[in-house]
Formats: sequence, structure tokens, C-alpha cells
Amino acid sequence: MAKESSSQDRNFDDLAKRFKKNIYGGLKGDIRLAILERDFTDHIPAVPFGADARPCRVLDAGGGQGQFSLQLAKAGHQVVICDISAEMLKLAEEQVSAAGLQSNVTLIHCAIQDLPAQLGAQESQFDLVICHAVMEWMQEPRELLPYLLQHLKPQGYLSLTFYNLHSLIYKNLLRTNFKKIINQDFGGAKGSLTPINPLDPHVVMGWIDELPLNVLVHSGIRVFHDYIFNEEHRAREPEQLLEMELRFSREEPYRSLGRYIHVLAKHVKQ
Repeated sequence: MAKESSSQDRNFDDLAKRFKKNIYGGLKGDIRLAILERDFTDHIPAVPFGADARPCRVLDAGGGQGQFSLQLAKAGHQVVICDISAEMLKLAEEQVSAAGLQSNVTLIHCAIQDLPAQLGAQESQFDLVICHAVMEWMQEPRELLPYLLQHLKPQGYLSLTFYNLHSLIYKNLLRTNFKKIINQDFGGAKGSLTPINPLDPHVVMGWIDELPLNVLVHSGIRVFHDYIFNEEHRAREPEQLLEMELRFSREEPYRSLGRYIHVLAKHVKQ
């Protein structure tokens, strides 16, 4: 099968509905939301999910369908979602309309790199910048972080998730796909939901350390769910499975096996 190109950033117009079903839907989506909400609740008192929230400005960069950020819009925060995929934004627009959130959500069809041209000078910085599952689809993933930082207010928060290379290697080891590991053949096939640039968490944390960011929490998302190959076993006790995912998501060595890594950081510049 042809490989997905790593020479350009990925646009998900052709995969929007598959993302909605396979990534955001079902138990996988429940685990993702539970980890993110737990990390936010523990470390960002200024951005609660409840109805008594003090309104904040939130940027969901490469936000696609806005599955997580729309929860913040429902709590009263002002949310801007930008994405290069028109199809992903259509799905977000459907949810915005269904929930009556038009006054809280702005949708912008553009790449993250082009966002400054779409925002006025007074509207370009945010209390919270979210960038989930974007970095691993970029040709030059390291370059994403400075783009995000320019939209973050001093003392603002950055929520970053990325696809974990260690998880991909471990899953291939369990499936005895040794040839892929020997050949360092980790990029997804064309049309696959496996990204073009799975990332080593140690490398990404090194990039973050070079910036004026203080890491508040670092969690794994789906630290064992994806290694349960029997689908009946996965679905047998969903509540207990979710409880165990939350329990082990911050503990090593389980955290380093998460399919995705979540890093929550605070801008330390005054």
C-alpha cells in the first residue's frame, strides 16, 4: 500500500468521518476526554468546565471537529477553532448549530501558520491554546510550537497532545511485525489514521524545555486499551477500563506506552 507523504502537512478532508467514528467516538473517545478533563481540572482552575466558569478565550489550533473545545464553549468560554480541512470544520459547524453555540464559537478555515492573517492584532492572543493530534501530521513538527506560543498570553496555558512513537513500536512488537521496526517504517499508509511523523516524547519534551513554558502535567492517553487485541475483552467492563486508564496514565512505565501523550504547560513570561 502506498505510504502517506511526509513532505507536506496532512489535510483530513478525505478522512473526517472516519476520525469522528474511530478516534473521537466510542470508548477511545471517552478515555481521551476523561484524561484531558482530569488534567485540566487538576491544573487550570481558571478554565473550569462547569456553568460558573469565568469566560476565557480559547484557541483550538488544528481543532478539526472541536470535540474537546466545544465542551469548553458549552461552559461559557469563547472558542476559536481553526483547521485546514473544510470537511472537519463542517462537522464542527453541525455540532455548534445543534448545541446552539454560535455566539461562543468562531470557525476559521486556514492552516495554523496562516492564522495571524485571519485574526486582528487585538484578537490574536488567548488564555488557552489547544493543539491536539496535529504535530505528528506535520512535515516539520518542531516548527509548530513557536506558532502556538505566539498566540498564548503571558501566564496562559498550552494543551498539546501528540502520537507516541513508543506505543507504535510496542504494538508492532506484540504483533511480531519486526520488519517494520528493523526498517524504521513507522509512517502510516495512504488513507491510514496512523500519522506521517509519530513522535518520541523525549524529543518533544526537549523542544518544550527550550521555550518559556513550565510543564504542569504529562499524561498518557490509552496506556493499555490499544494493546487489548480482543475487542470483546475491550468492551467487557468499560467503566473499570476507564478507571484503570485514569489510574495509570501518569505512572511510569505505563504513561510512556500511551497511544497519545498529553502535555499541559503554562507560559512563564510576565
